Amino acid sequence: MALTDELQLLLARATGLARRGVASLRTRGLKHTLERARLQFAPRARPAPRPLLQADTRPFAPFAVPCADAPLASIVVPVHGQWRHTLGCLRAIAAHPPACPVEVVVVDDASPDDTATHLAQVEGLVVVRRATNGGFIAACNDGAARARGQYLVFLNNDTVPQPGWLDALLDTFSTHPDTGLAGAQLLYPDGRLQEAGGLVFRDGSAWNYGRFESPDDPRFSYVRATDYVSGAAAAIPRALFERIGGFDRRYAPAYYEDTDLAFAVREAGHAVRYQPAARVLHDEGTTAGSDPASGVKAWQARNRAVFAAHRAQALAALPGPGPTPSPATLHRRQRQVLVIDGATPRPDHDSASLRLVNLMRLLQAEGAHVVFLPADLAHAGRHTAALQALGIEAWYAPFAGRLSRWLREHGPRFDAVMVSRHYVLRELLPLLRRHAPAARIVFDSVDLHFVRERRTARLAGDEVLARSAEATRVRELEMVRASDATVVVSGEEAALLAREVPGAQVEVLSNVHEVAGPGLPFERRGDLVFVGGFRHPPNVDAARWFCREVFPRVRERLSAVRFHCIGEGPPDEIARLDGRDGIRVHGHVPDLAPYMDGCRVAVAPLRVGAGVKGKINLSMAHGQPVVATTLAAEGMHLCDGHDVLLADDAEAFADAVVRLYQDRALWQALAANGLESVRRHFSAEAARPALRRLFFAEAAR
Repeated sequence: MALTDELQLLLARATGLARRGVASLRTRGLKHTLERARLQFAPRARPAPRPLLQADTRPFAPFAVPCADAPLASIVVPVHGQWRHTLGCLRAIAAHPPACPVEVVVVDDASPDDTATHLAQVEGLVVVRRATNGGFIAACNDGAARARGQYLVFLNNDTVPQPGWLDALLDTFSTHPDTGLAGAQLLYPDGRLQEAGGLVFRDGSAWNYGRFESPDDPRFSYVRATDYVSGAAAAIPRALFERIGGFDRRYAPAYYEDTDLAFAVREAGHAVRYQPAARVLHDEGTTAGSDPASGVKAWQARNRAVFAAHRAQALAALPGPGPTPSPATLHRRQRQVLVIDGATPRPDHDSASLRLVNLMRLLQAEGAHVVFLPADLAHAGRHTAALQALGIEAWYAPFAGRLSRWLREHGPRFDAVMVSRHYVLRELLPLLRRHAPAARIVFDSVDLHFVRERRTARLAGDEVLARSAEATRVRELEMVRASDATVVVSGEEAALLAREVPGAQVEVLSNVHEVAGPGLPFERRGDLVFVGGFRHPPNVDAARWFCREVFPRVRERLSAVRFHCIGEGPPDEIARLDGRDGIRVHGHVPDLAPYMDGCRVAVAPLRVGAGVKGKINLSMAHGQPVVATTLAAEGMHLCDGHDVLLADDAEAFADAVVRLYQDRALWQALAANGLESVRRHFSAEAARPALRRLFFAEAAR
């Protein structure tokens, strides 16, 4: 069966690549087709190796740690002897200080060695000295009482925090605002995973999730709600810590106090999350030892019973100890949704990626656990990391292995699978039906490809392209029929499918945008802007037509205006226009906000294409009025003269641009109405009803 799965997938993929390659030659030309082929067959990217900062063991010499007058975070380090470890921890903080303002509070819990003498020589430290040894709980609570930061960050002295650890840990609270307690990824000094959040079972026993595994494994690399996080490296808002009474003294001197803290945080209405981007080396057992029958470690068994009695009601809802936990069991109470696309979305590069990421965020907001699987299995660097930071379980090679193998292993856990693009679904549909039998299969068309191809053929007068478009139509409609539901981006496309495939469930899930606001006022804006990735042939045609036919007419009346052409991979014919007659070709721009907020008018001069144009949504969400062709505005609920200006020939398009550029009242009206249009039709609220019908309604179960 495994060999059959793999051969079936390889055959489908080879056929699809050949077909798309022929079409690309006619629309993009040889050079760009070869570039796409090179990217397709390039070795799969893997996570970049991450060297570990080890403890600095050189003899002591005085040094300084960061100490802010108004710290955002207070790093509280409890210490009882073990100066060598404390020195390594403090040196790591000093060598790679966090970007945010911090203070370092060391609680000397009656150390029996020369710790006190050395601490006095570390500039910037806040030192709290205890006369008698009270243990971890007493030391942490005393340190918290002296702290001034908005956040308390408890850090064991036998740790080596890695560069960027604290900023990543605190970012959890802004990215996931319901977070009340965030814990770091704990690593052994040899780089193996020590803990990726802790699990608690009904009897009060606990499990270090991911122990001895690779920290890069996708199972342990995404932000995740968890039962508890280790007090060896954890952050909590100081106000919340004080409100719940700090570490519970019933567990003195140590053990189970961090587990109980997590339960108290949830009881107060907040979430507990594991943050894998905050990496901390932990020399486990240095302080408390590792023998459960002696020393402080002996309190672990006693406190388990105390904890089980104290939290009996909450524990009753948890499972008992069983097989090794997995993502399937961790998220057993959520609807689990698998999302597949050809590659990992890059929302700062193209509107389809932005739409997909926002749809996944909406699924999360509705309570689903989202898993993303790129068909190319490549690790996409910061874009994969961005998904993981959102709490999306993002997979990649080598951990995913082959697609067929991964689906055999993970398919049974999914309630729904959404696959973007007809050619990706065509390759995977037999495997999904076989290995995810309980899942509802949702086909996300992104846009109806055959409509775009048909229009391209008509504009070019190319019969070969016309036949290719018809072949695409057959294949695309086949996927509509074979799926349980189909997603399109506009009412026009939904109506088309209602005629082509009567009876198919079709839902409109269009672009999803956050309304950024009005940006700069009319008087402080200037120039024109176009945004569109140039690997998409309609954008090449649009930029070419505007530069050749429209912009010269604009410059005749607005001699100082410039045209900013933004998008990844401009072909030579577009790139050569940079600097000519007011044209600026920027290529990819990571941050579009300055152009969205600062340029006066956006243009969408598309003559071919399909679907809903993210470039128009993006501009309107920033209060930037748009001049567009009728085709570009298709399916976007726009009205000429109310929230957009429409024109289809060069002279009329230039007239509209000049008029909007000079008419302050018209500009303000279109800007305000465009913002309202985005709120009404392209916001998260607008998308929720269709999303719920597709993935959460009884019909989807």
